[in-house]
Amino acid sequence: MHSFSELSEQFCNYFHIPNFDREPKGLYEPCAYFLGAGGKRIRPVCCLMGNELFGDIHPDAWNVASAVELFHNFTLMHDDIMDRSDLRRGRETVHKKYGEASGILSGDVMLIIAYDYLNKIDSKLLPQTLSLFNKTAIEVCEGQQLDMDFEKMDHVSLEQYIEMITLKTSVLLAASLSMGAFLGGASKENCDKIYEYGKNLGIGFQVQDDFLDAFGDEKKFGKVIGGDIRRNKKTFLMLYAMENSNATQRKELLRLMDENPIDKVERVLEIFEQVGVKQWALDLRKKYADAALKSLGEAEVAEERKAPLIDLTDKLLNREV
Repeated sequence: MHSFSELSEQFCNYFHIPNFDREPKGLYEPCAYFLGAGGKRIRPVCCLMGNELFGDIHPDAWNVASAVELFHNFTLMHDDIMDRSDLRRGRETVHKKYGEASGILSGDVMLIIAYDYLNKIDSKLLPQTLSLFNKTAIEVCEGQQLDMDFEKMDHVSLEQYIEMITLKTSVLLAASLSMGAFLGGASKENCDKIYEYGKNLGIGFQVQDDFLDAFGDEKKFGKVIGGDIRRNKKTFLMLYAMENSNATQRKELLRLMDENPIDKVERVLEIFEQVGVKQWALDLRKKYADAALKSLGEAEVAEERKAPLIDLTDKLLNREV
């Protein structure tokens, strides 16, 4: 059994950028540039961890993990274009550096190469793997559309936001774990339990992400606190505050979002404090952590093999960066 860190190092050694060292450079160089920025590699490593949960890592798991990582980065490259983002992982985004057309086309070829990796696995394992991969890909697109729709809506409920996060962020983590488990010979029941574990872990991960943006330690978090507040993003925290504030507090939140004063972050955090957002977010994070661990606990596999995933749950949901 390997820890997340050990498998992350192994995956990075396997997944090399020379996949894109070819012509025409205008198509492939942006891919290499984007992947060269690194990232947490959570999803592909989860595929390997889901696989190792049921035995030694199957050779096909490396190909599926690579497909997952390429698909994830394809979505990020296109998301940056849709969001008009200037930076990603501390570097200039592809469409800013190479142009929007290159960002679109390079993202497209990255997706196609992801399917090329899937095509390398055992033909007997491909139909079920491909079915879940495609289902997940569609759901991620649905989640991105909902996210864009929410930007135009005056009111978004907490339930709607959770649905969007589940589709946009959580299902790919869940599918990565489940596909890995399937390749490791897990039963359908076990694959379903591992999927539920990943889905709840993914939602909890987003809760923690929103929490850190508002309440994190800037020195540890690595970026200025309150970025979501400045951009008027509809996060777990803001939606809870809007739904649970009194009329005066809600009016002030709307004014701050509309006028964007210099002290906007401080004023919004004051209202968050008054409404009890911080403790609510911590409780919500625990709720999803508990749900994730419950599903993992129900998987029929030796308890000692679950230890790396239990450690990962703690690592992701109690992180400070």
